[in-house]
Amino acid sequence: MTNGTATDTAPAHAGAVSSPQTNQVFVAIDIGASSGRVMLGRVSPTSGVALETIHRFPNGVIELDGGLHWDFDALFAEVLKGLATAASVAAGSGERIASIGIDTWAVDYGLVNDAGELTAQPYSYRDERSRAAVERVHAVIPPEKLYATTGLQYLQFNTLYQLATEKDVDGLQALLIPDLIAFLLTGERRTEATNASTTGLFDAVAGQWALGFLDALGLPRDIFPPLIQPGETIGTLLPAIVERTGLSADTKVVAVGSHDTASAVAAVPAEGQDFAYISSGTWSLVGVELPSPVLSEASRQANFTNERGVDGTIRYLRNVGGLWLLSECQRSWAAQGFSQSLPALLDSAAALPQDGPQINADDPAFTAPDNMPDRIRAAVRHNGDVLPDRPAAVVRCIMDSLAAGYARTLADAERLTGRNTTVVHIVGGGSQNRLLCQLTANATGKPVIAGPVEATALGNVLVQARAGGVVEGDLAEVRSLAASGVALEKYQPALMSNPV
Repeated sequence: MTNGTATDTAPAHAGAVSSPQTNQVFVAIDIGASSGRVMLGRVSPTSGVALETIHRFPNGVIELDGGLHWDFDALFAEVLKGLATAASVAAGSGERIASIGIDTWAVDYGLVNDAGELTAQPYSYRDERSRAAVERVHAVIPPEKLYATTGLQYLQFNTLYQLATEKDVDGLQALLIPDLIAFLLTGERRTEATNASTTGLFDAVAGQWALGFLDALGLPRDIFPPLIQPGETIGTLLPAIVERTGLSADTKVVAVGSHDTASAVAAVPAEGQDFAYISSGTWSLVGVELPSPVLSEASRQANFTNERGVDGTIRYLRNVGGLWLLSECQRSWAAQGFSQSLPALLDSAAALPQDGPQINADDPAFTAPDNMPDRIRAAVRHNGDVLPDRPAAVVRCIMDSLAAGYARTLADAERLTGRNTTVVHIVGGGSQNRLLCQLTANATGKPVIAGPVEATALGNVLVQARAGGVVEGDLAEVRSLAASGVALEKYQPALMSNPV
């Protein structure tokens, strides 16, 4: 789904800060479910990547016509503002912006007509409209058949269920959110493959659209634009974009791992293949990297997904609840006048005893916003336990529940793939959460390496830099460069009475 790693707590720079060997710089547009940013990436083949945050902006759902939508017009206006700032900063430094890469969350899309107009503000995956379509979809494509072709984890908001609610789509195309941004910048309609693999309409083995599924759902075969792979050029900027941003007309928009988790996993600073990763943000994506998908019935029953990664890899993972739970609690407490800082909250939570109450952090009951502390306490009561009405107790419940969920998911991934992992890499905003990292090491019984925080933007920039010839090599080389100059922190597992 998405890791939402565009965090407001990330440092302005990540990676090595020495001067690059070229005056080419790269722009990463990195948008999560709660915030976005535009960053400049300066890449040196010998010393790593320096990231500079140029522009930050909020993102979130809005209520419109009885549904939850993204304010895409406002979102795109912020993207243009960030690009204009990037152009100004680069010009002032005597640098040339070589390309732009875009990554966002997955599954959501906008419908565009023949004239290139967005027909409505895109729905958010947090809207409930797709729930009613699940049974209708499964009546024509049984879940077993869906999984055997797509290898996709069942989530009620997957793109195919959303599209099944649409009416009168003839003459329209569905552009996933990063592809929609790229279209408005270049006029070119493409669907980037890592994000296409999250739709439920992508053949995991063939690497192409599952046209029979589109037929079964009564959707046009060209409902999505043609596929493009990370590293390929989508196009150059439209004249109107050049005028509004001050960027050069020959600035390329390059496909990256446009699903933010794909970009984040590309920058996991792993050595070898025996690693697990947790891309920790709004959601947590827990898994391993494979050369080919696992499409077994046991895998389907365990609700694992097979999503494309950079260089044709498979991100074999499962969505687990994420820091959305914590951020929503903070929002509720702030509205009630409680203003304790997050570090202080985490310190208070860490002081509480282990073996406290837990919840199923990825229960759909926690998907929608509002009243999160009350919903968490209600879930604990449903389990026959009691959670004190104190923020620290709620935070500890969230952290314990996430760590336990990570451990269970990793154990399942090892069982289903036959792969034994020796280390867990946590990247994204959650890598800064010391309590969560330590609890994860405890629960999994494996060392945890935390960082980089900016993995998504790093992966985005490095795919562009490799496409532009600034760096060379395979994914292992990209990962080695991503780790250059980044401060990583290691957590060793401690004994627990109930590690999973």
